[in-house]
Amino acid sequence: MAGSAPTISPQAWARTGGFLYLYIIVAGGYAELFVRGKLVVSGDAATTAHNILSAEPLWRLAFAGDILMNVFAVALALIFYVLLAPVNRYIALLSVFFNLVEDAIASLNELNHFAPIFLLKGVHYLTAFTTEQLHALALLSAHVYEFGFGISLVFFGFDSLCRGYLMFGSGYFPRWLGLLVTVSGVSYLLNSFALFVSPSFAAMISAWVLVAAGLPELVLCVWLIVVGVNVGIWNEKVA
Repeated sequence: MAGSAPTISPQAWARTGGFLYLYIIVAGGYAELFVRGKLVVSGDAATTAHNILSAEPLWRLAFAGDILMNVFAVALALIFYVLLAPVNRYIALLSVFFNLVEDAIASLNELNHFAPIFLLKGVHYLTAFTTEQLHALALLSAHVYEFGFGISLVFFGFDSLCRGYLMFGSGYFPRWLGLLVTVSGVSYLLNSFALFVSPSFAAMISAWVLVAAGLPELVLCVWLIVVGVNVGIWNEKVA
């Protein structure tokens, strides 16, 4: 960053990142809350199977939206690196690494989202299994997806901690925004490790985590689109 200023203005980077972030929030929220959250019934394999098959186009759309979301997340990692590297290039790079690992895990985990379609479509080689067994395997795939998602969020949580720290000390983002992003990272970590250690406790705090983790992301997204960065201070940091 110290050699020459980029040809693209930091405001263009910020606003592009904001719109990418907006898609990630909308697509991720839709797939998690309105598709998996509505169709998967914990403890009821038969109902879950019926729901998925009756809403197969929505299930497939959520899969496609999630894959595109992970692609956009890679581009967003680059944008945050450009914006935050003037504060501390090494921590900004560490944030990118956390983000790329998170994206890789999340993308591979999408196989668990799609697996129920393979299991429930009545392919001839699956006749070795009973209908009840196939339903159980479909529900198991959905539960494995949940834990895989929790693993990916561990890396995203550490990514958010790095990002929040850099924003707090940048001078061209408000300190309160950096604090909010840090709170979001802590919330994601708390949620994931609660899921691993005590799923019942994770269920109890899920609503609080949704607010504490998700609201800062929404605020950051809007800030990037509407306000961006303080260009004068950003240029001073680059120089």
